[in-house]
Amino acid sequence: MYQEVKRRLEAACQRSSRAPDEVTLVAVTKGRSVATIQHHILDQGHTILGENRIQEWREKAPHLAKVEWHFIGNLQRNKVRYCLPFHLIHSLNSERLADALQALGERKGHIFRVLVEVNVAGEASKQGLSPPAAAALVRHAATLPNVTVTGLMTMAPFTREAEASRQHFRTLRRLRDKLGLVELSMGMSADFEVAVEEGATIVRIGTALFE
Repeated sequence: MYQEVKRRLEAACQRSSRAPDEVTLVAVTKGRSVATIQHHILDQGHTILGENRIQEWREKAPHLAKVEWHFIGNLQRNKVRYCLPFHLIHSLNSERLADALQALGERKGHIFRVLVEVNVAGEASKQGLSPPAAAALVRHAATLPNVTVTGLMTMAPFTREAEASRQHFRTLRRLRDKLGLVELSMGMSADFEVAVEEGATIVRIGTALFE
C-alpha cells in the first residue's frame, strides 16, 4: 500500500518534470489505531503524519515516536493551546484563529507555521475561505510575528473522476503564486496524482495507504 502510493507519487512527479522530493506525503491517520499506523506507515520508514482532530491526536501521539505531526482538520480556537508540537497547521481560516495563534506564540516564544485554507469551489459544506478572503487573511497574518503563512491548502469537491479536480488545483496554484507563497497542500487518495501534476508540494493521503 505505502510502496504503491510512493510509486504512483513518483510517476506523477516524473510526468510533470518534478523531483519526488519536491512533494511531501502526509499520511492521514484519522480513525486508525496506533498499531495500524505503526504497521502500515512507520514500519515502512515514513514518519510524517496528519491528524484531523486534536483529541484523537492527543491519544495517539504519546505512542508514536519520532513523528513529524501536521494538523489538517478544522481547528477551534479553544484547542490552539495544544498545537505547539505541530510542524504545520493546514487549516488557518479566520483572523480570530490567527490572532489566537499569535497570542499563544507570543507567550510561549513559538512561531506557528500555517497554511490558509481556501474553499476554491465555494462548496457550502466545506470549511475554508474564498480566494479574495484568503488573500486578505494572508495579509493580516503578515502583521503577526508569531504566525508564518507558508502557503495554501484546499480540498477539491468529491468526485469519482480525478481529472475534475484539476481546475480547482490550478486555481489554488495561481493564487499561491500571486501571493508569493511556497506551499500547496492539495490532493488526497482519489486525486493526488492530478494535484502533483498541478504543483502540489504536500499531498494528504489516508485511504490509499491503509486499504
